[in-house]
Amino acid sequence: MAGELREELREGARLFAAGEWWEAHEAWEEPWRAASGDERHFIQALILLAAALHKRWHHGSLTHRNYHKAEAYLDRLPPEYGGLDLDRLRAEVWAALHDPARRPRLLIGDEEGVD
Repeated sequence: MAGELREELREGARLFAAGEWWEAHEAWEEPWRAASGDERHFIQALILLAAALHKRWHHGSLTHRNYHKAEAYLDRLPPEYGGLDLDRLRAEVWAALHDPARRPRLLIGDEEGVD
């Protein structure tokens, strides 16, 4: 999976960037079920990050529990996975948990985001 975001994850990435975090979570469920190993950890982290943002901005949760769960999965992966800079992703999501105007995107390498 190194190099680029798999096609079946791109719709979730688009939804995530649009702030449709629950829908992104749902889009990633099927690929997650079929995944194993690092790929499964990666998708699980994406799902948890989307859930953290959804709970923060749709339910007012301040605990960020899902963000911290996602970190445990991200810690198992190299700094770049699936074409994504995971440190940058963490930072973008953390910032978005504190600023309702932010919309983190799944940035691939030096791209501006996933279309």
